[in-house]
Amino acid sequence: GQVLERQQPKRVTTVMAKAERPGKVFVDWSQNAHHKTTIAPYSLRARPEPTVSTPVDWDEVGACAAGEDPLRFVSDDVLARVADHGDLFAPVLALEQELPVPQR
Repeated sequence: GQVLERQQPKRVTTVMAKAERPGKVFVDWSQNAHHKTTIAPYSLRARPEPTVSTPVDWDEVGACAAGEDPLRFVSDDVLARVADHGDLFAPVLALEQELPVPQR
């Protein structure tokens, strides 16, 4: 995360304070620890009304950023989404990517 932050300081941050993050991608390095419980796609969250960790597309991200859609899903929403749009997480199983080698 810090390498990305140094390479792209106007676009990437590792600073957790929300006031430092507007308009930037926040790389949450603190989630990379053995005791963290990062939730898997399509998992219910342990809350009084359990929402579901749900893959979204870039149009939905844009709408959320514009304040048009809060991207909050409950189980019935997710079942309908998968029926309508298919499994948006499925490409992860086949997509091969390569990280660029930083130039020194």
